[in-house]
Amino acid sequence: MKSTTTMVGIILILVGIVALAYQGFTYTQHEQVAKIGDLQITADTQKTVYLPPVLGGLCLVAGIVLVVAGRKNSG
Repeated sequence: MKSTTTMVGIILILVGIVALAYQGFTYTQHEQVAKIGDLQITADTQKTVYLPPVLGGLCLVAGIVLVVAGRKNSG
């Protein structure tokens, strides 16, 4: 069985690759604009969260370091 360090390293590598590939994600938020009695007015707004490439690179490098460290400790 692989050590916890190796598993966390693999997860960080995957997160780093996804962060470098997509560089952000968009989601829709439902906001209540007005409420008068039973009448409700809502608006859908799209918000974007940008992931800087540095974050993806750091996750990738940290994941590689953890995988290498996990293999040295188990072997």
